Amino acid sequence: MRDTRESRLLLVLLIAVAFALITVDIRGGEDSPVDGARQAAAAVFGPVEDGVSSAVNPVGNAVSAIRDSGERHDRLAELEKENAALKAKLGSDDRNSSRLKQLDKMLKIAGEGQYGIKGAQVIAIGAAQGFSWTITVDVGAHDGIQRDMTVLNGDGLVGRVTTVGPDTATVLLANDPDFTVGTRMEASDELGFASGQGDRPLRVELLNGKAEVKKGDRLVTFGSQADKPFVPGVPVGVVSRVDPSGGDLTRTLYVTPYVSFTKLDIVGIVVEAPKKDPRDTVLPAKPKPTPTPTVTVTVTPSANAPLGGEIQQEQ
Repeated sequence: MRDTRESRLLLVLLIAVAFALITVDIRGGEDSPVDGARQAAAAVFGPVEDGVSSAVNPVGNAVSAIRDSGERHDRLAELEKENAALKAKLGSDDRNSSRLKQLDKMLKIAGEGQYGIKGAQVIAIGAAQGFSWTITVDVGAHDGIQRDMTVLNGDGLVGRVTTVGPDTATVLLANDPDFTVGTRMEASDELGFASGQGDRPLRVELLNGKAEVKKGDRLVTFGSQADKPFVPGVPVGVVSRVDPSGGDLTRTLYVTPYVSFTKLDIVGIVVEAPKKDPRDTVLPAKPKPTPTPTVTVTVTPSANAPLGGEIQQEQ
């Protein structure tokens, strides 16, 4: 009988403590005294939650899409304000004129592709000699940045987010040997996979070994499932060399990226994917061919030359 009474008292006490903690947590809001315990529990049980969420994500994503559709416009408006604040922060003096041009060019790409981006500045670069090509940017989890978000600038694909801290994030650059992205050829829609090669052109393996490709053809990102880590339509680069097919199942291309990975300053992290694939609309306008000049040479005969007038030669 004593054990039963003590067990009941213990149960009542635990319930009372639980209600007390819930009350304290609700009243505390973001400054809740139990927030530290909650974060510790998230660190322990996070991997388990990730495994479970993979099974229910399709349903959850569908519900979220309906719920958040009305909030998308407000979110994009908020991002525009944040990017405008970054632009004002850069100033207008000579030192920052280049940054302003980069930001304007990047916002133009974002508008054409309908990407919702968070502007950021590069504050550090990783060791490229035998390690990895990475950069650190000055935005993080507090700014809504998450792992596996696409990173771009005014020229095209920069890389993807790999590590996120409270106020900074690490980006793996597209020219890193461990970097791979699905690509699509402009117009022909031939699919492939591009891999980084450090300071050499990107190597692209087309899935179709008989694909008709030539120097000067252009590629964009194909996009990933749920738009992570890559959103579609971001310019990747221009074909600089095509290996002979030789009857192989795939075809190898070498692509000069649009982005100069040694001169990065202002970048944008895509926090809102486009509603539909922008296809080739984000690619820069093709340069107009330069007409070949025609040179006319007029030769005036000397006094000893035979009669016959002037001789004209066109090249």
